[in-house]
Amino acid sequence: MNDSTIDPREVSYYERQSDFWWDAKGPFWPLHGLNELRVQWIREQLCRHFERDISLDEPLTGLRVLDIGCGGGILSESMARLGARVTGIDVVEKNIRIARLHAIRQGLDVDYRAVTAAQQEASGERYDVVLNMEVVEHVADLPAFMSSACALAAPGGVMFVATINRTPKSWLFAKIGAEYILRLLPRGTHRWRMFRRPVEVRALLQRGGLDVAETTGVGLNPLTRRFWLARSLQVNYMLMARRAAE
Repeated sequence: MNDSTIDPREVSYYERQSDFWWDAKGPFWPLHGLNELRVQWIREQLCRHFERDISLDEPLTGLRVLDIGCGGGILSESMARLGARVTGIDVVEKNIRIARLHAIRQGLDVDYRAVTAAQQEASGERYDVVLNMEVVEHVADLPAFMSSACALAAPGGVMFVATINRTPKSWLFAKIGAEYILRLLPRGTHRWRMFRRPVEVRALLQRGGLDVAETTGVGLNPLTRRFWLARSLQVNYMLMARRAAE
């Protein structure tokens, strides 16, 4: 794929790690550990925004959801279980093969595609919900990527972004502590200079016609590997942005 947003080093890294997507104790354990928390937060925000009954087993029935950088399908499958019509895209073709196979085994209907955000934008399809989770810190050309990602949100739709802030604290905890001291992640998982400050993400969302409505930090106890919603945005954070209805 010839796309300025793709970082070849990131693609190479995830190609090497792709066999471990569904190993909850492997290199992707943070995504497995975080998934319940982020799905709960996303579910609450979507039910409020689209006026859905959160007590239902499938409150997202009928909503068109796009999961950008879906990897092996951890979040895509969770959204499908809540009733959404999910499309998952990823630039690593091996990720897509693994995601498809796992969804079939789980009896879930998820439309997986090995395409970039720009290619998906060019398809003309638009979505009620765009999930942009743990992706922007791996993108080479962030403005170009965010332009395509924002364009994929339909009028009245929303986008969720989750990433890591670029602060001294994140350098200490998310990079040095996680990869070199505690060895919670393989070395090279992240590059600190690629971490994204909330003000940078907010500006790109606004440029794309979306306004941030909700933000939350995410805390982690590295010893117990427990995640929780936090007030501080100094390390991990999530936000939701809305596009006005026509």
